[in-house]
Amino acid sequence: METHSITPALQQVRAQTKLLVFDVFGSVVDWRGSVVRDLSAWAQPLNIDIDWNAFAVAWRKRYQPQMEQVRNGTRPWTILDTLHRESLDILLDQFGLTDLSEAQKQHINLVWHRLDAWPDAIAALWRLKAHYTIAPLSNGNVSLLTHIAKHTGLPWDLVLSTEWFKAYKPQPQTYLGVAEIMGLEPHEVMLCAAHNPDLAAAQACGLKTAFWARPTEYADDQTQDLVAQGNWDVVATDMRDLAHQLCD
Repeated sequence: METHSITPALQQVRAQTKLLVFDVFGSVVDWRGSVVRDLSAWAQPLNIDIDWNAFAVAWRKRYQPQMEQVRNGTRPWTILDTLHRESLDILLDQFGLTDLSEAQKQHINLVWHRLDAWPDAIAALWRLKAHYTIAPLSNGNVSLLTHIAKHTGLPWDLVLSTEWFKAYKPQPQTYLGVAEIMGLEPHEVMLCAAHNPDLAAAQACGLKTAFWARPTEYADDQTQDLVAQGNWDVVATDMRDLAHQLCD
């Protein structure tokens, strides 16, 4: 963890910020590693042998295109569990998993409810929770985010899913919605995330921003979100460093 001086700008950020909201997939939880570990263990006694890493990455690549159909009005509001299942049904055919029961398909789809936290996440959240209200701001639906929190021990004060606003990030109503329902001004809310585009959208809505990198979110050869690409209020090495900068 780097040592940071408490500059006047950081002092002001700390004084103004009341609510920290966190991107979840990739930022707080390791979706790729979790999916691979979970489904590899499930598949072994069933003699199902596929490249689960490739499966996880292919599934995640369908994430934004599926949500875009909701954002652009092509289809009505649809929760992420349903979008995940629609993508899964396509991937099962592509990967040759055509003989699964409905219960097995549902088990695979709910792997997104069983994601594990990155090693630095839980302790950092507990430290931050002592100074701020903390919550997810994720495109995951309420039940999904609640189950992840129970599964991995994320100590949220409440679950702020974009489901509450019937919109998906980066639509402005998601960022502005959390401020409104918490009775705060946008500048009193900080989005904390490992994804530059998410932070840019939040910043455009008046939220404060904090970044740290997750350089193996997608794979060892990841090329995106390796460094801060905006004038974020806090740039940290990881979530422990984020807690250090905002709390110490």
